Amino acid sequence: MKQLRDRIFSPIIFILASGIIAFLLAAAPADARSRIKDITDFEGIRANLLIGYGLVVGLNGTGDSLTNSVFTQQSLVSMLERLGVNTRGATLSTQNVAAVMVTATMPAFSRHGTRLDVTVSALGDASNLLGATLLVTPLLGADGEVYAVAQGQLAVSGFTAQGASGTTITKGVPTSGRISSGAIIEREIQFELAGMKTINIALRNPDFTTAKRIAQSVNQRLGSNFAALIDPGTVALRVPKAYRGRVAELLTDIEQLMIQPDLPARVVIDETTGVIVMGENVRISTVAIAHGNLTIQVSETPQVSQPGAFSPAGSTTTTVQRSQIGVNDGSDARLQMVADGISLQDLVAGLNSLGVGPRDMMSILQAIKAAGALQAEIQVL
Repeated sequence: MKQLRDRIFSPIIFILASGIIAFLLAAAPADARSRIKDITDFEGIRANLLIGYGLVVGLNGTGDSLTNSVFTQQSLVSMLERLGVNTRGATLSTQNVAAVMVTATMPAFSRHGTRLDVTVSALGDASNLLGATLLVTPLLGADGEVYAVAQGQLAVSGFTAQGASGTTITKGVPTSGRISSGAIIEREIQFELAGMKTINIALRNPDFTTAKRIAQSVNQRLGSNFAALIDPGTVALRVPKAYRGRVAELLTDIEQLMIQPDLPARVVIDETTGVIVMGENVRISTVAIAHGNLTIQVSETPQVSQPGAFSPAGSTTTTVQRSQIGVNDGSDARLQMVADGISLQDLVAGLNSLGVGPRDMMSILQAIKAAGALQAEIQVL
């Protein structure tokens, strides 16, 4: 009896569960909302770029040529003098040293002793930095002050191989490498976040509608009009009394709010790679499109002319060219009608029905824009 009951109710339960899942999937719309922290930046909370000049040693004869890279020779002499070695006037011919530029990004609120990843790039005519060791290199900020010091073994992903005949093969960039945690912060950038009374929220993609939605969402979260729209790229936020001295907690609560960013109607075209990107708000008026290309194909078919058995003396076998020329003027192309106010999906489907490639599609989109039927901005990279 129990087995019969299980055979009856199990399919019913499976059908009900499948129906509930299908209903939930159908009822849940596509959610394109984003967190405020993913589309904005808070004024004052930013990273800082660092740069430095240094030397790397330990190269296997792939370093700078001191006769061509004068700055490398001068730096080498100065470094040796600081270490108590006098090489003034001496002729240096080492090829195991290279001058490099060292760059790093110092995150906001980085503290003394924190480590940073650094990127090391060759400055002279060094051909490979594999096996190099970066010597102590001060890293400076935009104000000329030293904020970090870098040193360590380079990790180079690229390589170069050369054969005896002179043939070479290169993979990646062997003249650039990274040092994980290769720099130590020596100076902090002072920034008093807790004492701020007003915070500006900067949009990464300025837009009036998006900025207004951010202000409304923040005010709804705080229960009063503390956020105000200043311009398309800025929302000013007054710190409530309940959050005085706790600005970090305020930003934590705000950056998790979800909003729907508004996107402009824009078509981006990259002529170099043939990439076309269209926003979801792109619309098109009723227009008829025909596409046809003139294609001329020339093919050569060599044929051998063999003289007969009793041909006069001097007859030789020759090769005769036979040319075939074909012309396709696209006369079989049909006029396609594109309806008014169609969606992006319908627009792409209509263009694909013409059988055109990305580069021809660029010309079609620009022609539709010139006709006044494309309700979007075209941006060519």
